[in-house]
Amino acid sequence: MKLSTSEKIRILCKRKNITLAQLAEKLNISSQNLSNKLSRDNFPEKELKKIAETLGCFYESYFVLDDNEKI
Repeated sequence: MKLSTSEKIRILCKRKNITLAQLAEKLNISSQNLSNKLSRDNFPEKELKKIAETLGCFYESYFVLDDNEKI
């Protein structure tokens, strides 16, 4: 089962013991704005990198070819 980006962010917050409201505050956005993004599952890559940095982890994005080469 593939998790959505929003589900992954929620899991990371739980593991890092941070609420979504606290995450929003650290990202300098409103809780409502973060909630809307989570409900739409709509995050640009730049924001995902910032979320990862805020949560103390890394974000990687790549394409995988048929031979498993990552680009």
